Amino acid sequence: MDPSDASVNPDDAPALPSAARRRLLLGSTAAGLSGMAPVAVEAQQASDVAAASGAEVTSTKGKAVTILFDGKRCIHARYCVLGAPAVFLANVKGPWIKPDGDSVENVLHTIRQCPSGALTYRRHDGGPEEKPPPVNLVRMRENGPLAIHADMDLKGKGRLQRATLCRCGASKTKPYCDGAHKDVKFAASGEAQPGPDMKPLPRRDGVLRIEPLPDGPYSVSGNMEVVTGTGATIARLTQTILCRCGASKNKPFCDGSHVAAGFKAPA
Repeated sequence: MDPSDASVNPDDAPALPSAARRRLLLGSTAAGLSGMAPVAVEAQQASDVAAASGAEVTSTKGKAVTILFDGKRCIHARYCVLGAPAVFLANVKGPWIKPDGDSVENVLHTIRQCPSGALTYRRHDGGPEEKPPPVNLVRMRENGPLAIHADMDLKGKGRLQRATLCRCGASKTKPYCDGAHKDVKFAASGEAQPGPDMKPLPRRDGVLRIEPLPDGPYSVSGNMEVVTGTGATIARLTQTILCRCGASKNKPFCDGSHVAAGFKAPA
């Protein structure tokens, strides 16, 4: 393993240098920002329930597991109500999570399918908690957000393992997706051709640091594979910048279009 490779020690990944920040925010197309090749910078980085939308984090305790739900992160992907319908009750008023409605194994499996991380769990039966994936994935959802599955350090939000990040620019709960891409008719393919960055990484896991830049893209540092909605890998990277304004012609990568588009979003 090459000790000089940034992917070896993702915990030591430096912050994006101020000069690089300025180039991004000024819309520079240097360092390969134009064209269709994936961009790499020099450094750093559910349900159908109507009442769920905008809800605070709630917890429902069962015999073996407590299920936590963050309504502000829910994108209504419906993995829960389809995977464990006796646990996650669709189209009901009042309590809609019944932790003891199915086997513990299926309850936990179903929660782990939630791409937004709106559903998480805490075990009190002595079993293991959810572990980070063996491969950090950045997945493009068709006409929708970026679904991240990784040992993720999202600036301002703490340590997460699953999240769906807005890439249409319209979400009111940035950096999370709130489904606004449907309202603005955001069009962005979940498919793409592999770029030049396909060399195997020495490591595929580790901390993935994500920082939303002011009025600009996501700066991402750490080992990652960028994959299509159907699972094909298009890039293997240790640093990149990902579009969150919705205007890039090089999606999912930033090409500086946020400047011309007048994109505004806090860090």
